Amino acid sequence: MKPPPFEYVAPRSLEEALAILAEHGDEAKALAGGQSLVPLLNFRMTRPSVLVDLNRVEGLDYLETGRIGALVRMRRIEREASEPLLRRAATFVGHPQIRARGTACGSVAHADPAAELPCALLALGARVRLRSVRGERELPVADFLLGTFWTALEPDELLVEIEVPEQPPGTRSAFVEHARVHGDFALAGAAVVVRPDGLVVSLLAVDDRSVRVDLPAEVAGEPREAAALAVRDLPDGYRRALAEVLVRRALEEAA
Repeated sequence: MKPPPFEYVAPRSLEEALAILAEHGDEAKALAGGQSLVPLLNFRMTRPSVLVDLNRVEGLDYLETGRIGALVRMRRIEREASEPLLRRAATFVGHPQIRARGTACGSVAHADPAAELPCALLALGARVRLRSVRGERELPVADFLLGTFWTALEPDELLVEIEVPEQPPGTRSAFVEHARVHGDFALAGAAVVVRPDGLVVSLLAVDDRSVRVDLPAEVAGEPREAAALAVRDLPDGYRRALAEVLVRRALEEAA
């Protein structure tokens, strides 16, 4: 299928991009990597009248310790991110061709409950920075993700940066998932962050968004007990059973 007709604009500054979004509101869509948006356009599941291509906007492709700009591709996260959990999670994202184009911020803004990076960022306590002509605001990833393909992003806003807090010394982490075919959407997945002061488990594909569970540090050394606690509030069924196995595997890997 082909996408519906739209006006294509390619601003060269963030201010210009924000002005276009402010002018057109719900009728505009921002394009960065396009790995989620383009299929939606082709299937006509979204019908913007204006497509705002961000790829010529300068200053959005930075990857620094604790900061990820809006145009940073998944491939760079996989190879260069300072946080080990993000590097590990990125390896599960689609195939190399997808990671070469898809962006980290785009994945978070798309809010697919089976997406790897939002799950890992939730476990790390990351925040997102949003910009519009009205100003700037920051939100924890936990408050930004509202449901399946639903976020707190307003129509005139762009997600311009992800902020990842530094983890305490001695922190260990792991990410695992299960899919029918490598590169396919995961049936379930788990990110674990083992800190001296506690254990964080984040689960993907078990609800309408990633789910975070905070547990006491002492259960980290008991993978079976920790896994059972991590999934205790999920509905009974296949995904809960699979998630429990994956949490256990992730804890064993982190150890």
